[in-house]
Amino acid sequence: MVLRIFVYLFISAVLVFSLSRLFTELYSNSRLSLPANAPESRVAIVFGAGLSRDGSPSPVLKDRVMTAAELYFSGKVKKILMSGDNRFLDYNEPGAMLDYALELGVPRQDIVLDFAGRRTYDTCYRAKAIFGVTDALLVTQRFHLPRAVFTCNFLGIKGYGVIADLRPYNSRSIDYWNMREVGATVVALWDVWITRPLPVLGNPEPIFPAQSGSGENQPSAGQSGTNIARR
Repeated sequence: MVLRIFVYLFISAVLVFSLSRLFTELYSNSRLSLPANAPESRVAIVFGAGLSRDGSPSPVLKDRVMTAAELYFSGKVKKILMSGDNRFLDYNEPGAMLDYALELGVPRQDIVLDFAGRRTYDTCYRAKAIFGVTDALLVTQRFHLPRAVFTCNFLGIKGYGVIADLRPYNSRSIDYWNMREVGATVVALWDVWITRPLPVLGNPEPIFPAQSGSGENQPSAGQSGTNIARR
């Protein structure tokens, strides 16, 4: 009897994890494209993806920033929202993304930093609640896009995924990322549909203030995000 219960629980868990991943894959499939085929949107959201030991962006994160820069220079977006983890003084994903984007030639005034994007859910939630984003191009790798597209859309952002795979990645890393996504996707569905947890929040800082029209000449938002993240 114990063995039978264990088998039932195991099969149920496999189904939950598999169906969750399948659902987000099917949901996002028609909302993905390469940079050249991406639709226009005022904002590109870049998700954090870890740093190298020297504090520079990891190869995966570099590809995300490069893809966002390509969207910017091709006129697909007007601003780039770079969201990542900055819980510790010696770990600053948004700062590393900013430095790399500046090296690529993206103007500082068109880069907005979110220092409290500790996970995909937080990034999507804060993009809407703090920065006033209602539609965006979501820039990340193919393995992460189903969860990112699902999360942002179900949190009120009309998000379209842009694939940022610019190089061959290590096969072991790809296997790990895909395995991690299986569990992370279940958590994402739970967060979005059941618990709706509140991330770190603060005063609204819309990227495009209503009183400024398009907001193209406004300074970048997100400075208070630094203080919020470091409290």
